[in-house]
Amino acid sequence: MRRSSFAVFIALGLALGGCKTFDDNPITGSISTPAAPPAATSPEGWRAIAAQWQPAYDKNPSDPRAAMIYARALRETDQNAQALAVVQRAAIANPKNQALLGEYGRALAANGQFDQALDVLSRAHMPDKPDWRILMAQGAVLDQMGRSSEARDHYDTALKIAPGEPSVLSNLGLSYALSNDLANAEKVLRQANADPRADMRARQNLALVLALQGKFGEAQTVASRDLSPAEAAQNIASIREMVSQTNNWQKLKTARKLPPQG
Repeated sequence: MRRSSFAVFIALGLALGGCKTFDDNPITGSISTPAAPPAATSPEGWRAIAAQWQPAYDKNPSDPRAAMIYARALRETDQNAQALAVVQRAAIANPKNQALLGEYGRALAANGQFDQALDVLSRAHMPDKPDWRILMAQGAVLDQMGRSSEARDHYDTALKIAPGEPSVLSNLGLSYALSNDLANAEKVLRQANADPRADMRARQNLALVLALQGKFGEAQTVASRDLSPAEAAQNIASIREMVSQTNNWQKLKTARKLPPQG
């Protein structure tokens, strides 16, 4: 994954979420598959998971478990079109599998099909058994559509189900940043990063918000936790150049493919 430009921060920003494990997903017509994958935090790890699960998917493309894990691994390595094809095929065969619908919605969002993603995610959401991951995914889609106020309502509801969940807080912080409320963005992102479960996205989102406020030294320190010193410096330099220009917020929204907010 290229990490040499500001666009990397955009790619890492809003997390669509997903199940931590796949053991509790309802499965119909499943086949013998490898053990549930460990949590992956790097493109290399997700590529290994994709290679592990492709044979199981190829043997039975309708198996929800194999399709979800394989599609998630593809999505995490920017193979979004292929991930969508994988999970769409499985969803057609299993139209009532809520977990599979959730992954289908995320795949649609990753491909920029936001209206369809919201429709599918709404079908994956069960009001009597709310899932914070689905709510987080809905919020991420709404943020990418420029509807950040609605997105924050979804994040707030997700946090009532999973208090302090760093991935939700990370999205909430970035949502504030997209509305140019950098003080609240920094506060929420610091809260997310205080949790040992916080991942690279949360740290890079904090680095982004710090840099947008001119706190370049601290931003580079935070970014360096996951990037080499040279990569971190180059990323912060790109953001610094953006901040120096008067249309920096328009650039941020354009990079995220968001419409201008009124």
